Amino acid sequence: MFTEAIEKILTDLCTPAWVRAVESGDDARELWRVLEDGGFLELLTPEVADGAGLSLAALFPILLAFGRHALPVPAAQSIAARALLRDCPHRLPAGMVALAGTAWQQADGGLCAPRVAYGLLADFALVNLGGELLLLDCRQARRQAEGVHASQYATLYWPQESLAAAVGSNGEEVRLFSAAIHAAAMAGAMERVLDMTLEYCNDRVQFGKAIGKFQAVQHQLSVMAEQVAAARIAAELAFAGAAQVPDLIPVAIAKARTSMAVPQVTATAHALFGAIGVTEELDLQLFTRRLHQWRMSEGSEAYWNGLVGQAFLTRPNIGASEFVRHVIPSQSA
Repeated sequence: MFTEAIEKILTDLCTPAWVRAVESGDDARELWRVLEDGGFLELLTPEVADGAGLSLAALFPILLAFGRHALPVPAAQSIAARALLRDCPHRLPAGMVALAGTAWQQADGGLCAPRVAYGLLADFALVNLGGELLLLDCRQARRQAEGVHASQYATLYWPQESLAAAVGSNGEEVRLFSAAIHAAAMAGAMERVLDMTLEYCNDRVQFGKAIGKFQAVQHQLSVMAEQVAAARIAAELAFAGAAQVPDLIPVAIAKARTSMAVPQVTATAHALFGAIGVTEELDLQLFTRRLHQWRMSEGSEAYWNGLVGQAFLTRPNIGASEFVRHVIPSQSA
């Protein structure tokens, strides 16, 4: 029910033209108010607290939809913030909330959170500072844009006097949830890229027939489809648990596998589209740009594969497939 409702809202309001407008500096509040007023930011909030009380598994297709539509506001992060603040007695303030999975204190006592997704737009940020959970006002921070074309990422610098006391000791969960959200977004965006590429290959005629009829192109599309399917399955694993926050190893597998798929999926799409694929006018770049950013967010596949490898080596008597099929679900139950 929620997925269908959000899909309709995104189809109507989150158009490629609107995404471009937001990237150019237009106000993103119209769609944000629709999501907020509709209660969609409270999907993980328990029913006793006037939320929807969804499980992580039920939330996953909604996060996929956010990725498929290149949603340029931190709706997923704001939804997750409600779960991350589950033990905090204070209610989350209204506004856009970003997640900063890594931060450190500087020599002058201030705090730096690097490459925060939606850091240019967010009103508040949940920050992981050495395991402590901080809720900080982004309007008191200096925002340094990443410098990438149309990017909404920013490094945030808070002066010492603006830092508040920790609101919890579950700061590491910020990084886990943020990585899981990026994995789901990548899976959704890659599905959209595959659909666009298939449509183009069926419509583009060369030498008297659609280029999708050529065996060499079909091979590339097949490999691309395999990568997209594997990415979705891996991303879904991160949201298979019964807990309120995704677990470490499922998240590590999800983030690593989806990140690994990005270079091949994006490269194949651009190769098949040809020169038109890199133009501003084509919607493809709205997704491939984001995919490359999301791949690096909260650590690339190199970081997360290291965590998976370490966990696997602690169980020397089982194979890789058994590790994924049995060990991971038992940890998430």
